Amino acid sequence: MNGILPLWKEKGMTSHDCVFQLRKILGTKKVGHTGTLDPSVEGVLPICIGQATKVAEYITDAGKEYVAVIAIGQATETEDADGAVVRSDDSEKQIKRSELEKVLAQLTGDIIQIPPMYSAVKVNGRRLYEYARKGIEVERPERKVTIETLELLDPVELYEGQEITFRIRIVCGKGTYIRTLAVQIGELLGYPAHMASLIRTASGPYRQADCKTLAQVAELRDTQNLDKWIRPLEDALVNFPTAEVDDASYAKIIHGQVLPEHPLLSGGAPIVFKKDEKAIAVYNRHPTKSGLMKPEKMFPMNK
Repeated sequence: MNGILPLWKEKGMTSHDCVFQLRKILGTKKVGHTGTLDPSVEGVLPICIGQATKVAEYITDAGKEYVAVIAIGQATETEDADGAVVRSDDSEKQIKRSELEKVLAQLTGDIIQIPPMYSAVKVNGRRLYEYARKGIEVERPERKVTIETLELLDPVELYEGQEITFRIRIVCGKGTYIRTLAVQIGELLGYPAHMASLIRTASGPYRQADCKTLAQVAELRDTQNLDKWIRPLEDALVNFPTAEVDDASYAKIIHGQVLPEHPLLSGGAPIVFKKDEKAIAVYNRHPTKSGLMKPEKMFPMNK
């Protein structure tokens, strides 16, 4: 079995739990996910099967969409609702919609984030959460991330109360921490804040309507209707230039030969070579030999 299964990850499960269950349901070990979702988060988690595991990184690198509930008034050690409260502001607050939209505009585009201590980012060979669990504070590297869209979803003109919550839609690039974004929103408003809840509504080309839960996947397997829900690995390559090859080129490509640089590489993205509309390889510029390209991914059994 080769292809991409858009899975709806339910709350309470890790991404690894989903992969473990799917290996049993599908009867294959060659299963991988395309970007970790915390146990408390539900949403779109594309799963790569067989040959498609080779393209998992392209889906991981693709844009994501989320709907988050941001809570203003308390900060937590994990920056989400699962962590212990470390700072509170119990004052009566009033935040106008216009103020909030101005803050969201400030955080749209390329921004700098510092990953939370409770995250899988490595510092000196160890995960940050390993330091955090031992109470060790370490310097965390800044990273630039891209926020394409921040949209306030609630039709409220004035938010009032000791704790204020609101929903936002986020379209963002790879590496964005929505938890940290919640904290940044709070900082610009002048209050402690955390992410109260999160749903991933899209990952790459897949949305909730494309997804099945683990229970539904098992049912489809039993009724032999699963194949129609398995998407081709070409889905992960739709943003790359594509060229159909003749028989002579096909013979060279399937053997991984170095080739003269293709004109479609001028845009800087890898090129996908296809035979009979099936991807057979992804090629990119040769790292040391000017004017040549070499295979980045090979799909010899993609049929």
